[in-house]
Amino acid sequence: MKRGALSLLLATLLAACGAPAPDEDAPRPPRLPVPMEVAFDDDGRPLPEVLADEQVLYRGNGEEPQTLDPHLGEGVPTANILRDLFEGLTTTAPDGRIVPGAAIHWDISRDGLTYTFFLDPDGRWSNGEPVTAHDFVWSWRRVVDPTTGAAYGRMLAPVVNAEAIFSGELSPEELGVTALSDTSFQVQLDDPTPYFLGLLTHPTTYPVFRPALEEHGSMHVRPGNLVSNGAYRLTDWQVRSRIVLERNEHFRDADNVIIERVVFYPFEDENTEFNRFRAGDLHWTYQVPSAQFSWLKSNMDEALKISPWFGTYFFSFNLTREPFEDSLALRQALNLAVDREIITERVTRFGEMPTFNLVPPGLPDYEPYEPEHAAWTQAEREDEARRLYRQAGYSESQPLTVELRYNTSENHRKIAVAIAAMWKQTLGVRTRLINEEFRVFLQNRAQRRVTQAFRAGWIGDYMDAFTFLELFHSGHGRNDAGYSNPRFDRLLERIASERIPAKRRNLMVEAERMLLDDQVVLPVFYYMIRRLIDPRLQGWDENIMDYHLTRHMYLVKSQAEEVHDGESEE
Repeated sequence: MKRGALSLLLATLLAACGAPAPDEDAPRPPRLPVPMEVAFDDDGRPLPEVLADEQVLYRGNGEEPQTLDPHLGEGVPTANILRDLFEGLTTTAPDGRIVPGAAIHWDISRDGLTYTFFLDPDGRWSNGEPVTAHDFVWSWRRVVDPTTGAAYGRMLAPVVNAEAIFSGELSPEELGVTALSDTSFQVQLDDPTPYFLGLLTHPTTYPVFRPALEEHGSMHVRPGNLVSNGAYRLTDWQVRSRIVLERNEHFRDADNVIIERVVFYPFEDENTEFNRFRAGDLHWTYQVPSAQFSWLKSNMDEALKISPWFGTYFFSFNLTREPFEDSLALRQALNLAVDREIITERVTRFGEMPTFNLVPPGLPDYEPYEPEHAAWTQAEREDEARRLYRQAGYSESQPLTVELRYNTSENHRKIAVAIAAMWKQTLGVRTRLINEEFRVFLQNRAQRRVTQAFRAGWIGDYMDAFTFLELFHSGHGRNDAGYSNPRFDRLLERIASERIPAKRRNLMVEAERMLLDDQVVLPVFYYMIRRLIDPRLQGWDENIMDYHLTRHMYLVKSQAEEVHDGESEE
Protein backbone atom coordinates (compact mmCIF):
# COMPACT_ATOMS: atom_id res chain seq x y z
CA MET A 1 0.00 0.00 0.00
CA LYS A 2 1.29 3.47 -0.85
CA ARG A 3 2.32 5.77 1.96
CA GLY A 4 -0.48 8.30 1.37
CA ALA A 5 -3.14 5.61 1.45
CA LEU A 6 -1.73 4.19 4.68
CA SER A 7 -1.77 7.66 6.24
CA LEU A 8 -5.43 8.05 5.27
CA LEU A 9 -6.30 4.62 6.67
CA LEU A 10 -4.47 5.43 9.89
CA ALA A 11 -6.36 8.70 10.32
CA THR A 12 -9.63 6.83 9.79
CA LEU A 13 -8.72 4.15 12.34
CA LEU A 14 -7.70 6.69 14.96
CA ALA A 15 -10.95 8.59 14.47
CA ALA A 16 -12.94 5.34 14.68
CA CYS A 17 -11.27 4.58 18.00
CA GLY A 18 -12.45 7.85 19.45
CA ALA A 19 -9.36 9.98 18.92
CA PRO A 20 -9.97 13.50 17.60
CA ALA A 21 -8.34 14.35 14.28
CA PRO A 22 -5.22 16.49 14.73
CA ASP A 23 -6.06 19.99 15.94
CA GLU A 24 -9.80 19.61 15.31
CA ASP A 25 -12.17 21.02 17.92
CA ALA A 26 -9.20 22.87 19.37
CA PRO A 27 -9.93 24.52 22.72
CA ARG A 28 -9.86 28.24 23.21
CA PRO A 29 -6.42 29.46 24.29
CA PRO A 30 -6.10 30.21 28.00
CA ARG A 31 -4.63 33.42 29.32
CA LEU A 32 -1.22 32.41 30.53
CA PRO A 33 0.07 34.37 33.53
CA VAL A 34 2.96 36.73 32.85
CA PRO A 35 5.57 36.25 35.59
CA MET A 36 7.23 39.12 37.40
CA GLU A 37 10.84 39.78 36.58
CA VAL A 38 12.91 37.93 39.17
CA ALA A 39 15.45 39.81 41.27
CA PHE A 40 18.02 38.05 43.45
CA ASP A 41 19.92 38.82 46.63
CA ASP A 42 23.70 38.61 47.01
CA ASP A 43 23.51 34.86 47.67
CA GLY A 44 21.64 34.21 44.43
CA ARG A 45 18.25 33.62 46.08
CA PRO A 46 15.09 35.27 44.72
CA LEU A 47 13.95 38.30 46.69
CA PRO A 48 10.90 37.64 48.89
CA GLU A 49 8.80 40.32 47.21
CA VAL A 50 8.80 38.47 43.85
CA LEU A 51 7.81 35.09 45.33
CA ALA A 52 4.22 33.91 45.14
CA ASP A 53 2.44 33.97 48.48
CA GLU A 54 1.59 30.25 48.19
CA GLN A 55 4.54 28.01 47.40
CA VAL A 56 2.59 24.89 46.45
CA LEU A 57 3.45 23.07 43.22
CA TYR A 58 0.75 21.08 41.42
CA ARG A 59 2.00 18.68 38.76
CA GLY A 60 0.74 15.85 36.58
CA ASN A 61 2.79 12.70 36.86
CA GLY A 62 1.59 9.93 34.55
CA GLU A 63 0.83 6.53 36.01
CA GLU A 64 0.11 5.73 39.66
CA PRO A 65 3.28 4.49 41.42
CA GLN A 66 3.37 0.83 42.43
CA THR A 67 5.39 1.69 45.54
CA LEU A 68 7.51 4.48 46.99
CA ASP A 69 10.23 2.08 48.11
CA PRO A 70 13.24 3.34 46.11
CA HIS A 71 14.63 -0.19 45.78
CA LEU A 72 11.40 -1.62 44.36
CA GLY A 73 9.90 1.30 42.44
CA GLU A 74 9.76 1.25 38.65
CA GLY A 75 9.02 3.78 35.95
CA VAL A 76 9.65 7.48 35.38
CA PRO A 77 6.60 8.75 37.34
CA THR A 78 7.72 6.84 40.44
CA ALA A 79 11.29 8.11 40.06
CA ASN A 80 10.02 11.70 39.85
CA ILE A 81 8.51 11.38 43.33
CA LEU A 82 11.44 9.42 44.78
CA ARG A 83 13.90 12.15 43.74
CA ASP A 84 11.97 14.60 45.91
CA LEU A 85 11.64 12.20 48.84
CA PHE A 86 15.17 10.76 48.88
CA GLU A 87 18.71 11.72 48.01
CA GLY A 88 21.59 9.56 46.84
CA LEU A 89 25.30 10.09 47.31
CA THR A 90 25.22 12.26 44.19
CA THR A 91 22.36 14.32 42.80
CA THR A 92 21.74 16.63 39.85
CA ALA A 93 21.74 20.38 39.30
CA PRO A 94 18.84 21.94 37.34
CA ASP A 95 20.82 21.60 34.11
CA GLY A 96 21.44 17.89 34.72
CA ARG A 97 25.03 18.11 35.92
CA ILE A 98 26.08 15.59 38.58
CA VAL A 99 26.74 17.39 41.87
CA PRO A 100 27.25 16.35 45.51
CA GLY A 101 24.18 14.99 47.27
CA ALA A 102 24.21 13.15 50.58
CA ALA A 103 27.99 13.01 50.07
CA ILE A 104 29.57 16.47 50.07
CA HIS A 105 32.72 15.17 48.35
CA TRP A 106 34.52 11.96 47.43
CA ASP A 107 37.92 10.52 46.62
CA ILE A 108 38.60 8.13 43.73
CA SER A 109 41.69 5.92 43.76
CA ARG A 110 44.15 6.14 40.86
CA ASP A 111 43.07 2.78 39.47
CA GLY A 112 39.40 3.83 39.59
CA LEU A 113 38.44 0.88 41.78
CA THR A 114 37.90 2.55 45.15
CA TYR A 115 35.45 5.37 45.85
CA THR A 116 35.36 6.94 49.31
CA PHE A 117 32.33 9.16 49.96
CA PHE A 118 32.23 11.68 52.80
CA LEU A 119 28.68 12.29 53.93
CA ASP A 120 27.35 15.72 54.78
CA PRO A 121 27.42 15.84 58.62
CA ASP A 122 24.16 17.84 58.47
CA GLY A 123 22.40 15.00 56.64
CA ARG A 124 19.20 13.99 58.45
CA TRP A 125 16.30 11.66 57.94
CA SER A 126 12.84 13.23 58.00
CA ASN A 127 12.48 12.14 61.64
CA GLY A 128 15.61 14.11 62.57
CA GLU A 129 18.01 11.18 62.96
CA PRO A 130 21.44 11.43 61.25
CA VAL A 131 22.01 9.84 57.84
CA THR A 132 25.07 7.62 58.23
CA ALA A 133 27.37 5.47 56.14
CA HIS A 134 25.86 2.46 57.89
CA ASP A 135 22.50 3.36 56.30
CA PHE A 136 24.08 3.11 52.86
CA VAL A 137 25.84 -0.16 53.64
CA TRP A 138 22.60 -1.79 54.82
CA SER A 139 20.58 -0.35 51.93
CA TRP A 140 22.97 -1.45 49.20
CA ARG A 141 23.14 -4.95 50.68
CA ARG A 142 19.35 -5.00 50.56
CA VAL A 143 19.38 -3.99 46.88
CA VAL A 144 21.65 -6.87 45.80
CA ASP A 145 19.93 -9.45 47.99
CA PRO A 146 17.98 -11.69 45.56
CA THR A 147 15.15 -12.01 48.08
CA THR A 148 14.48 -8.26 47.86
CA GLY A 149 13.45 -8.48 44.21
CA ALA A 150 14.88 -5.09 43.24
CA ALA A 151 13.99 -4.61 39.57
CA TYR A 152 17.13 -2.54 38.95
CA GLY A 153 19.38 -4.39 41.38
CA ARG A 154 21.91 -5.07 38.64
CA MET A 155 22.77 -1.38 38.63
CA LEU A 156 25.13 -2.27 41.49
CA ALA A 157 26.78 -5.02 39.43
CA PRO A 158 30.09 -3.07 39.23
CA VAL A 159 30.54 -3.39 43.01
CA VAL A 160 32.84 -6.17 44.24
CA ASN A 161 31.01 -9.49 44.80
CA ALA A 162 27.66 -8.17 43.50
CA GLU A 163 27.50 -10.75 40.69
CA ALA A 164 28.19 -13.63 43.08
CA ILE A 165 25.48 -12.32 45.43
CA PHE A 166 22.97 -12.10 42.57
CA SER A 167 23.62 -15.74 41.75
CA GLY A 168 23.36 -16.86 45.39
CA GLU A 169 27.02 -17.84 45.70
CA LEU A 170 27.73 -15.23 48.39
CA SER A 171 25.65 -13.50 51.06
CA PRO A 172 24.78 -9.77 50.75
CA GLU A 173 27.16 -9.09 53.64
CA GLU A 174 30.04 -9.84 51.24
CA LEU A 175 29.21 -6.82 49.02
CA GLY A 176 32.21 -4.53 48.55
CA VAL A 177 30.91 -1.64 50.66
CA THR A 178 32.19 -0.48 54.04
CA ALA A 179 31.35 2.17 56.63
CA LEU A 180 34.77 3.53 57.57
CA SER A 181 33.03 5.81 60.07
CA ASP A 182 29.56 7.26 60.56
CA THR A 183 30.21 9.70 57.73
CA SER A 184 32.66 7.78 55.48
CA PHE A 185 31.29 5.25 53.01
CA GLN A 186 33.70 3.27 50.83
CA VAL A 187 32.89 1.29 47.70
CA GLN A 188 35.14 -1.26 45.98
CA LEU A 189 34.55 -1.90 42.27
CA ASP A 190 35.57 -4.90 40.19
CA ASP A 191 36.57 -2.66 37.29
CA PRO A 192 36.72 1.07 36.57
CA THR A 193 33.20 2.24 35.81
CA PRO A 194 33.16 5.61 34.00
CA TYR A 195 29.45 6.20 34.64
CA PHE A 196 29.50 5.27 38.35
CA LEU A 197 28.85 8.75 39.77
CA GLY A 198 25.89 9.19 37.41
CA LEU A 199 24.51 5.81 38.44
CA LEU A 200 24.34 7.05 42.05
CA THR A 201 21.58 9.51 41.17
CA HIS A 202 19.23 6.57 40.49
CA PRO A 203 16.66 5.70 43.21
CA THR A 204 17.97 2.11 43.43
CA THR A 205 21.09 3.49 45.15
CA TYR A 206 19.20 5.63 47.68
CA PRO A 207 19.31 4.77 51.40
CA VAL A 208 16.26 3.34 53.16
CA PHE A 209 15.59 3.86 56.88
CA ARG A 210 16.02 0.38 58.31
CA PRO A 211 14.02 0.78 61.58
CA ALA A 212 10.91 1.91 59.67
CA LEU A 213 11.10 -1.00 57.24
CA GLU A 214 11.66 -3.54 60.01
CA GLU A 215 8.76 -2.13 62.03
CA HIS A 216 6.21 -1.69 59.25
CA GLY A 217 7.32 -4.14 56.54
CA SER A 218 5.83 -3.35 53.14
CA MET A 219 3.73 -0.60 54.78
CA HIS A 220 6.85 1.44 55.51
CA VAL A 221 6.08 3.46 52.35
CA ARG A 222 2.74 4.79 53.65
CA PRO A 223 2.21 8.30 55.05
CA GLY A 224 3.22 8.42 58.70
CA ASN A 225 5.56 5.45 58.24
CA LEU A 226 7.86 6.54 55.43
CA VAL A 227 11.11 8.08 56.62
CA SER A 228 13.15 9.73 53.86
CA ASN A 229 16.33 11.78 53.57
CA GLY A 230 15.40 14.14 50.74
CA ALA A 231 14.04 17.66 50.56
CA TYR A 232 10.45 16.47 51.12
CA ARG A 233 8.50 13.99 53.22
CA LEU A 234 5.34 12.05 52.41
CA THR A 235 2.18 13.36 54.09
CA ASP A 236 -0.69 12.00 51.99
CA TRP A 237 -1.25 9.28 49.38
CA GLN A 238 -4.75 8.87 47.99
CA VAL A 239 -4.46 6.04 45.45
CA ARG A 240 -5.38 7.17 41.92
CA SER A 241 -6.03 10.66 43.25
CA ARG A 242 -2.92 12.41 44.55
CA ILE A 243 0.37 12.12 46.43
CA VAL A 244 1.33 15.04 48.66
CA LEU A 245 4.83 15.87 49.85
CA GLU A 246 5.72 18.54 52.42
CA ARG A 247 9.03 20.32 52.86
CA ASN A 248 11.34 18.28 55.12
CA GLU A 249 12.51 20.68 57.82
CA HIS A 250 15.34 18.27 58.70
CA PHE A 251 16.78 18.17 55.18
CA ARG A 252 20.46 19.11 55.12
CA ASP A 253 19.78 22.14 52.86
CA ALA A 254 16.24 22.93 54.02
CA ASP A 255 16.93 26.69 54.27
CA ASN A 256 17.27 26.85 50.48
CA VAL A 257 14.11 24.88 49.70
CA ILE A 258 11.40 27.40 48.77
CA ILE A 259 8.43 25.31 47.62
CA GLU A 260 6.62 24.13 50.75
CA ARG A 261 4.40 21.45 49.23
CA VAL A 262 4.24 19.48 45.99
CA VAL A 263 1.13 17.60 44.88
CA PHE A 264 1.51 14.84 42.27
CA TYR A 265 -1.59 13.82 40.27
CA PRO A 266 -1.65 10.47 38.39
CA PHE A 267 -3.15 11.31 35.00
CA GLU A 268 -3.23 8.43 32.54
CA ASP A 269 -5.34 10.46 30.09
CA GLU A 270 -3.35 13.27 28.48
CA ASN A 271 -6.46 15.23 27.51
CA THR A 272 -7.68 15.34 31.12
CA GLU A 273 -4.29 16.57 32.28
CA PHE A 274 -4.20 19.15 29.46
CA ASN A 275 -7.60 20.52 30.44
CA ARG A 276 -6.56 20.75 34.09
CA PHE A 277 -3.53 22.80 33.05
CA ARG A 278 -5.67 25.12 30.91
CA ALA A 279 -7.99 25.60 33.86
CA GLY A 280 -5.06 26.71 36.03
CA ASP A 281 -5.15 23.64 38.28
CA LEU A 282 -1.61 22.49 37.35
CA HIS A 283 1.77 24.15 37.07
CA TRP A 284 3.37 21.28 35.19
CA THR A 285 2.17 18.44 32.97
CA TYR A 286 3.75 15.04 32.52
CA GLN A 287 2.97 15.06 28.80
CA VAL A 288 0.64 16.66 26.26
CA PRO A 289 -1.83 15.27 23.68
CA SER A 290 -0.11 14.52 20.38
CA ALA A 291 -3.02 15.82 18.31
CA GLN A 292 -2.70 19.34 19.77
CA PHE A 293 0.86 20.12 18.64
CA SER A 294 0.03 22.84 16.07
CA TRP A 295 -2.52 24.46 18.34
CA LEU A 296 -0.12 24.46 21.29
CA LYS A 297 2.66 26.02 19.21
CA SER A 298 0.29 28.78 18.09
CA ASN A 299 -1.50 29.43 21.36
CA MET A 300 0.65 28.24 24.29
CA ASP A 301 4.17 28.43 22.97
CA GLU A 302 5.38 30.20 26.12
CA ALA A 303 4.33 27.22 28.24
CA LEU A 304 5.27 24.44 25.79
CA LYS A 305 8.65 22.83 26.44
CA ILE A 306 10.04 20.43 23.81
CA SER A 307 13.58 19.07 23.95
CA PRO A 308 15.49 15.80 23.34
CA TRP A 309 15.23 13.08 25.98
CA PHE A 310 17.79 10.33 26.50
CA GLY A 311 15.42 7.50 25.70
CA THR A 312 13.96 5.22 23.04
CA TYR A 313 10.33 4.17 22.47
CA PHE A 314 10.10 0.59 21.28
CA PHE A 315 8.02 -2.55 21.24
CA SER A 316 9.30 -5.93 22.30
CA PHE A 317 8.49 -9.60 21.88
CA ASN A 318 8.08 -12.30 24.49
CA LEU A 319 10.80 -14.73 23.42
CA THR A 320 9.75 -17.42 25.90
CA ARG A 321 6.48 -18.45 24.23
CA GLU A 322 4.79 -18.68 20.85
CA PRO A 323 4.57 -17.21 18.33
CA PHE A 324 7.93 -15.47 18.79
CA GLU A 325 10.02 -17.97 20.73
CA ASP A 326 11.62 -19.70 17.75
CA SER A 327 10.66 -17.41 14.87
CA LEU A 328 13.33 -14.87 14.01
CA ALA A 329 11.80 -14.42 10.54
CA LEU A 330 8.42 -13.43 12.01
CA ARG A 331 10.00 -10.86 14.33
CA GLN A 332 11.96 -9.46 11.40
CA ALA A 333 8.82 -9.22 9.28
CA LEU A 334 6.89 -7.30 11.93
CA ASN A 335 9.84 -4.95 12.44
CA LEU A 336 10.20 -4.14 8.74
CA ALA A 337 6.47 -3.61 8.23
CA VAL A 338 6.40 -0.57 10.55
CA ASP A 339 6.74 2.84 8.88
CA ARG A 340 8.42 4.94 11.57
CA GLU A 341 8.15 8.17 9.61
CA ILE A 342 4.36 7.95 9.42
CA ILE A 343 4.22 7.38 13.17
CA THR A 344 6.40 10.37 14.01
CA GLU A 345 4.83 12.66 11.38
CA ARG A 346 1.17 11.68 11.78
CA VAL A 347 0.82 10.26 15.28
CA THR A 348 3.41 11.57 17.78
CA ARG A 349 4.06 14.85 15.91
CA PHE A 350 6.43 16.54 18.38
CA GLY A 351 9.73 16.21 16.53
CA GLU A 352 10.49 12.61 17.55
CA MET A 353 13.25 11.01 15.49
CA PRO A 354 12.35 7.68 13.84
CA THR A 355 14.91 4.97 14.51
CA PHE A 356 15.89 1.35 13.96
CA ASN A 357 18.33 1.50 16.88
CA LEU A 358 18.07 1.03 20.63
CA VAL A 359 20.73 3.45 21.88
CA PRO A 360 19.88 7.14 21.31
CA PRO A 361 22.33 9.48 19.58
CA GLY A 362 24.34 12.17 21.31
CA LEU A 363 26.73 10.07 23.38
CA PRO A 364 30.39 11.12 23.06
CA ASP A 365 32.54 8.58 21.22
CA TYR A 366 29.65 6.21 20.49
CA GLU A 367 28.30 5.61 17.00
CA PRO A 368 25.37 3.18 17.17
CA TYR A 369 25.31 0.17 14.89
CA GLU A 370 22.97 0.81 11.97
CA PRO A 371 21.06 -2.19 10.57
CA GLU A 372 21.27 -2.66 6.82
CA HIS A 373 17.52 -2.12 6.36
CA ALA A 374 17.76 1.37 7.88
CA ALA A 375 19.10 2.57 4.50
CA TRP A 376 16.31 0.93 2.47
CA THR A 377 13.16 2.61 1.26
CA GLN A 378 9.98 1.74 3.14
CA ALA A 379 8.73 -0.09 0.04
CA GLU A 380 11.86 -2.26 0.06
CA ARG A 381 11.40 -2.99 3.76
CA GLU A 382 7.78 -4.01 3.19
CA ASP A 383 8.69 -6.32 0.30
CA GLU A 384 11.24 -8.07 2.52
CA ALA A 385 8.70 -8.17 5.36
CA ARG A 386 6.23 -10.07 3.16
CA ARG A 387 8.94 -12.56 2.12
CA LEU A 388 9.93 -13.20 5.73
CA TYR A 389 6.30 -13.49 6.79
CA ARG A 390 5.78 -16.29 4.27
CA GLN A 391 9.06 -17.88 5.35
CA ALA A 392 7.73 -17.93 8.93
CA GLY A 393 4.74 -19.97 7.75
CA TYR A 394 2.05 -17.29 7.49
CA SER A 395 0.00 -16.07 4.54
CA GLU A 396 -3.21 -14.27 3.63
CA SER A 397 -5.16 -17.49 4.12
CA GLN A 398 -3.25 -18.38 7.30
CA PRO A 399 -2.60 -15.01 8.98
CA LEU A 400 -0.87 -14.41 12.27
CA THR A 401 -3.17 -13.51 15.14
CA VAL A 402 -1.30 -11.67 17.87
CA GLU A 403 -1.94 -9.66 21.03
CA LEU A 404 -0.29 -6.25 21.39
CA ARG A 405 -0.27 -4.85 24.92
CA TYR A 406 0.14 -1.24 26.03
CA ASN A 407 -0.51 0.66 29.26
CA THR A 408 -3.34 3.15 29.62
CA SER A 409 -2.45 6.33 27.73
CA GLU A 410 -4.05 8.03 24.75
CA ASN A 411 -0.66 8.53 23.13
CA HIS A 412 0.32 4.87 23.64
CA ARG A 413 -3.05 3.79 22.27
CA LYS A 414 -2.61 5.82 19.09
CA ILE A 415 0.82 4.34 18.44
CA ALA A 416 -0.49 0.79 19.05
CA VAL A 417 -3.36 1.44 16.62
CA ALA A 418 -0.84 2.63 14.03
CA ILE A 419 1.38 -0.43 14.46
CA ALA A 420 -1.62 -2.76 14.15
CA ALA A 421 -2.78 -0.96 10.98
CA MET A 422 0.65 -1.31 9.37
CA TRP A 423 0.90 -5.00 10.22
CA LYS A 424 -2.57 -5.52 8.78
CA GLN A 425 -1.99 -3.63 5.54
CA THR A 426 1.47 -4.99 4.78
CA LEU A 427 1.17 -8.55 6.06
CA GLY A 428 -2.47 -9.29 6.87
CA VAL A 429 -1.75 -9.73 10.59
CA ARG A 430 -4.76 -9.70 12.88
CA THR A 431 -3.87 -7.77 16.01
CA ARG A 432 -5.84 -7.67 19.23
CA LEU A 433 -5.00 -4.52 21.20
CA ILE A 434 -4.96 -4.95 24.97
CA ASN A 435 -4.95 -1.89 27.22
CA GLU A 436 -3.84 -2.47 30.83
CA GLU A 437 -3.45 -0.30 33.90
CA PHE A 438 0.24 0.40 34.43
CA ARG A 439 0.68 -1.83 37.48
CA VAL A 440 -0.97 -4.81 35.79
CA PHE A 441 0.90 -4.09 32.57
CA LEU A 442 4.30 -4.22 34.30
CA GLN A 443 3.36 -7.34 36.23
CA ASN A 444 2.26 -9.20 33.08
CA ARG A 445 5.39 -8.14 31.24
CA ALA A 446 7.63 -9.37 34.04
CA GLN A 447 5.84 -12.71 34.43
CA ARG A 448 5.83 -13.43 30.64
CA ARG A 449 2.87 -15.79 30.97
CA VAL A 450 0.34 -13.99 28.79
CA THR A 451 2.32 -11.38 26.86
CA GLN A 452 3.18 -11.72 23.18
CA ALA A 453 4.11 -8.30 21.78
CA PHE A 454 4.10 -5.29 24.08
CA ARG A 455 4.94 -1.62 24.32
CA ALA A 456 8.21 -0.82 26.02
CA GLY A 457 10.70 1.99 26.20
CA TRP A 458 13.70 3.07 28.20
CA ILE A 459 15.03 6.36 29.51
CA GLY A 460 18.74 6.09 30.25
CA ASP A 461 19.72 6.12 33.92
CA TYR A 462 23.14 7.58 33.13
CA MET A 463 24.89 8.92 30.03
CA ASP A 464 26.30 5.68 28.70
CA ALA A 465 25.11 3.11 26.15
CA PHE A 466 25.43 0.38 28.77
CA THR A 467 22.25 1.58 30.51
CA PHE A 468 20.28 0.35 27.46
CA LEU A 469 22.26 -2.81 26.74
CA GLU A 470 22.26 -4.23 30.27
CA LEU A 471 18.44 -4.38 30.22
CA PHE A 472 18.69 -7.56 28.16
CA HIS A 473 21.11 -9.48 30.35
CA SER A 474 19.44 -12.81 31.12
CA GLY A 475 19.40 -11.93 34.84
CA HIS A 476 18.16 -8.35 34.62
CA GLY A 477 14.90 -7.65 36.43
CA ARG A 478 13.49 -5.66 33.51
CA ASN A 479 14.37 -8.15 30.77
CA ASP A 480 10.67 -8.58 30.01
CA ALA A 481 11.43 -10.08 26.59
CA GLY A 482 13.04 -13.10 28.28
CA TYR A 483 16.09 -12.74 26.04
CA SER A 484 18.67 -15.30 27.11
CA ASN A 485 21.83 -15.38 25.04
CA PRO A 486 25.03 -16.56 26.77
CA ARG A 487 27.14 -14.80 24.12
CA PHE A 488 25.39 -11.52 24.85
CA ASP A 489 25.81 -11.97 28.62
CA ARG A 490 29.53 -12.63 28.17
CA LEU A 491 29.79 -9.55 25.97
CA LEU A 492 28.25 -7.42 28.73
CA GLU A 493 30.77 -8.84 31.20
CA ARG A 494 33.63 -7.91 28.86
CA ILE A 495 32.22 -4.38 28.52
CA ALA A 496 32.05 -4.02 32.30
CA SER A 497 35.69 -5.05 32.71
CA GLU A 498 37.21 -3.28 29.69
CA ARG A 499 39.46 -0.40 30.72
CA ILE A 500 40.39 0.92 27.27
CA PRO A 501 37.64 3.35 26.13
CA ALA A 502 37.94 2.57 22.41
CA LYS A 503 37.69 -1.19 22.98
CA ARG A 504 34.79 -0.73 25.37
CA ARG A 505 32.95 1.38 22.80
CA ASN A 506 33.47 -1.24 20.09
CA LEU A 507 32.17 -3.97 22.40
CA MET A 508 29.03 -1.95 23.12
CA VAL A 509 28.42 -1.43 19.40
CA GLU A 510 28.75 -5.18 18.92
CA ALA A 511 26.29 -5.82 21.77
CA GLU A 512 23.71 -3.50 20.20
CA ARG A 513 24.22 -5.20 16.83
CA MET A 514 23.57 -8.58 18.44
CA LEU A 515 20.33 -7.36 20.05
CA LEU A 516 19.05 -5.86 16.82
CA ASP A 517 20.05 -8.85 14.70
CA ASP A 518 18.20 -11.14 17.12
CA GLN A 519 15.13 -8.90 16.74
CA VAL A 520 14.57 -8.63 20.48
CA VAL A 521 13.12 -5.15 20.13
CA LEU A 522 11.22 -3.16 17.54
CA PRO A 523 12.58 0.40 17.93
CA VAL A 524 10.21 3.17 16.78
CA PHE A 525 11.56 6.60 17.75
CA TYR A 526 13.75 8.55 20.14
CA TYR A 527 11.83 10.30 22.89
CA MET A 528 11.24 14.02 23.11
CA ILE A 529 10.40 15.78 26.37
CA ARG A 530 6.92 17.29 26.00
CA ARG A 531 5.67 19.40 28.86
CA LEU A 532 3.49 22.39 29.63
CA ILE A 533 5.11 24.53 32.32
CA ASP A 534 3.44 27.49 34.02
CA PRO A 535 5.58 30.58 33.25
CA ARG A 536 5.50 31.46 36.95
CA LEU A 537 7.44 28.28 37.81
CA GLN A 538 11.13 29.19 37.95
CA GLY A 539 14.13 26.87 38.29
CA TRP A 540 12.84 24.34 35.73
CA ASP A 541 15.71 23.92 33.25
CA GLU A 542 15.81 21.68 30.21
CA ASN A 543 18.22 18.75 30.45
CA ILE A 544 18.50 15.58 28.39
CA MET A 545 17.97 13.32 31.43
CA ASP A 546 14.72 15.15 32.30
CA TYR A 547 15.63 15.27 35.99
CA HIS A 548 13.84 18.13 37.76
CA LEU A 549 14.03 18.34 41.55
CA THR A 550 11.38 20.47 43.22
CA ARG A 551 13.94 21.76 45.71
CA HIS A 552 15.52 23.83 42.91
CA MET A 553 12.24 25.54 41.97
CA TYR A 554 10.00 28.34 43.18
CA LEU A 555 6.85 30.15 42.10
CA VAL A 556 6.85 33.87 41.40
CA LYS A 557 3.96 36.31 41.32
CA SER A 558 2.36 37.24 38.03
CA GLN A 559 2.34 40.84 36.87
CA ALA A 560 -1.40 40.89 37.55
CA GLU A 561 -0.77 39.87 41.17
CA GLU A 562 1.84 42.62 41.49
CA VAL A 563 -0.66 45.25 40.37
CA HIS A 564 -3.29 43.86 42.75
CA ASP A 565 -0.87 43.92 45.65
CA GLY A 566 0.05 47.51 44.86
CA GLU A 567 -3.59 48.59 44.82
CA SER A 568 -4.17 46.87 48.15
CA GLU A 569 -1.27 48.71 49.73
CA GLU A 570 -2.58 52.07 48.58
